[in-house]
This record gives sequence, C-alpha cells and structure tokens, in this order.
Amino acid sequence: MDKIVITGILLPFAGTALGAACVFFMKKGVGKKLQDALAGSAAGVMVAAAVWSLMLPALESAPEGSGKLAAFIPAGAGFIAGTGSLLLLDFMIPRIENRALRGKIGDGREKSTKLMILAVTLHNFPEGLAVGVALAGYLDGNLGVSSASVAALAFGIAVQNFPEGAIVSLPLRGAGRSKSRSFLAGAASGAVEPLGAVITLAAAHFITPAMPFLLCYAAGAMIYVVVEELVPQFARGDGAHPGTAAFAAGFTLMMALDVMLG
Repeated sequence: MDKIVITGILLPFAGTALGAACVFFMKKGVGKKLQDALAGSAAGVMVAAAVWSLMLPALESAPEGSGKLAAFIPAGAGFIAGTGSLLLLDFMIPRIENRALRGKIGDGREKSTKLMILAVTLHNFPEGLAVGVALAGYLDGNLGVSSASVAALAFGIAVQNFPEGAIVSLPLRGAGRSKSRSFLAGAASGAVEPLGAVITLAAAHFITPAMPFLLCYAAGAMIYVVVEELVPQFARGDGAHPGTAAFAAGFTLMMALDVMLG
C-alpha cells in the first residue's frame, strides 16, 4: 500500500494515542502554554491545508470552458455542507448528553468522563472522513492533491488530536481506572478517524464524480474545527500571542511544504 495512504490513515490516530499516553507520565494534564502552542500550530496547518490541499484543487478541477460559476457551485456547496454538518453535530451532542444525564450512564465524575469520551469520539469521525477525501483526491491523480498536502493535513489533525487524547485518559485515571485502561480508552476515542478514512477510500470509485464537492466539504469541516475549537483555545489571555505566533508558523510550514513538494 502507498506510504502516503498509510500515513494519512494512521497519523491522526497516532496523535490521539500519544496524547492518551500522557497518563503514564503526567498527573495533571497538558500544560496551558503547550496546549496554546499546539492549538495555534494545528490551526495554522489546517487552514493552509484546507486552502491549498482541498479548496484550490477542487476549484481547479472544473472542466475547461465550463465557466467560473461551474467551478464555484460544487465547491461553495461543499464548504457550506462541511461547516454545517459539524455545526449540526455540535447542536446534537448536548441533547445526547441530556438524555444520558437522565440516569443512563452512571453517576458523578464517571458520567462526566463518559460524556467527554462521547463528544471527542463524535468529533473525530468527520476528521477521518476529511483525510479520506484528501487521500481519494491524491489517488485520483487528476485533482492536484499532492502527497505533501495529504501528509500535512494528517499532521495538522494529529497535532490537534494530541490534547484530546489526554483529556480523555487523564480524567479516567483520576476516577480510579488503571493507567493501561485509561490509555486504551483515550486511544480508542481516536479509532474512528482511520475508520472514517478507510470507509471513504473504499467508496472512492463511487465518489470520484463528486470530488470537488467532497474536497470542499472536508475543507469546511477543517475550518469549522479551527474556528470553533482551536482559535478560542489559544486566543485568550496570556496565550493569545504565543498561540498566534504558532498559528503563523504552522501556516507558513504547510504553505512551504505544499509549494516545494506539491
């Protein structure tokens, strides 16, 4: 199997697993400064990847002579659908939690931890789909999605997943679970990402005609994660300047990789 395909499928999950491994050597979790730096750099990489790796190839894939509107409509519709689907997911999660809180999943701190695992897992699946779409575009060979773009996109998601793995495993350890069980639970919350990527790749033959829409769908999902989760994390208090600097560094790195290796 192509090394880029393997990297794209496994790297985001590896980020979650490494974060979950914090339970073996940390007691209180990832420090705020490190969280801000990770959030900023991941946001920068993901914004650049969404533009260069997903949106531009989608816009440039329109048949010659079809006009600018023919290129924009599937791209614009995909972007709105990508952001809208994650917005809908965020709207649904509190309702799932409210049902769970009516006595279905335990009590106290254990209940809160299980809700955290549920939220992280649900958010990870669309990210796996996004990587799968990028990989499908890369394997197609006619959409301008480079191997460097796919690797950078997967790397950005992996960096973003690192704190998520920790915020699952560390509370479980604090609730009395063993280190190994806490780690496995944290890592498992990211297992849906390779699943989503594999499902998308398996359907690649059928989704090829809709690739411009799907590439921008993935871009919309990535931008939503950046705006809704990553930017608010680092753009507050003393973390704003380091996080912004990390954003610029991540964006520049991704842009350089795409230009030089794309």
